[in-house]
Amino acid sequence: MQESRLFQIVYYLLDKGQATAPELAARFEVSVRTIYRDIDALSAAGIPVYAEVGRNGGIRLMNDFVLDQVVLSGEEKQEILAALQSVNITRNIAESRTLQKLSALFAIPSENWLEVDFSRWGNQGFDKEKFELLKSAVIHCRQVKIRYAGADGGEGERNVQPYKLVYRSKAWYLKAFCMEKQDMRTFKLNRILELTLLEEHFVCRSFPEEPGDAEENYPLVTLRFPKEMAYRVYDEFDQNQIERQENGDLIAAARMPEDGWLISFLLSFGTQVEILSPAYLREEIVRQAGKIVEKYKT
Repeated sequence: MQESRLFQIVYYLLDKGQATAPELAARFEVSVRTIYRDIDALSAAGIPVYAEVGRNGGIRLMNDFVLDQVVLSGEEKQEILAALQSVNITRNIAESRTLQKLSALFAIPSENWLEVDFSRWGNQGFDKEKFELLKSAVIHCRQVKIRYAGADGGEGERNVQPYKLVYRSKAWYLKAFCMEKQDMRTFKLNRILELTLLEEHFVCRSFPEEPGDAEENYPLVTLRFPKEMAYRVYDEFDQNQIERQENGDLIAAARMPEDGWLISFLLSFGTQVEILSPAYLREEIVRQAGKIVEKYKT
């Protein structure tokens, strides 16, 4: 993210005094041209940075530009970078002292132009508190204890080392190392029923992508919907996955995980969906529909 890199460039120049464009390009893994664009952006934002040519030249800040080390602690620097990377994903970040300091540093007014409310209807408290606690745990590498509702219907307590918060397909997930299983696990935030921030810290490691979670390994599911379901189809699928037919019907094709969620998802459309492929999904829906009929007969 450009904003994160800009902020790191300022700190690098404050620490080193000056640097060449190739040096900055190598450090931040971008092109020299991108570095010069970043310098222009910093200058436009009010940061007194300039490039000096010649044998002893380089990119540097004006001599009178001093950032007192007391202004921002190491912890606040982490919070700033995390806030930039999350694009103000929580409502209170824009009101925090951390972003106010960042706004002053870049001489840009902090406008509260974006609001994302990820809490469920009727739940304005715990969802936000849960997200804030997990965000803090990820940033500061703190273990957490959770009570979790598993896919098997049971509940259990686990101590985990949280690595990353992920938003995908209308839901938040926590990627963490489970102390009990001694392995990486992904937990759905809505299923975390209780959460406690622990005092124990941990050393962060990379979170490996599980081969089974790779989207290309999922089956391609092709569905037909009547035109009356367009509002729901565009809610659930990307526009590039949808093809409108001459009669107004919509054909949607996407790779989806083959599990209980997929069956529930398809059943949620009732009679307003036709499974075109794969064929075995048609058979499974018929079987599940039969179970529903039998349930209500008795």
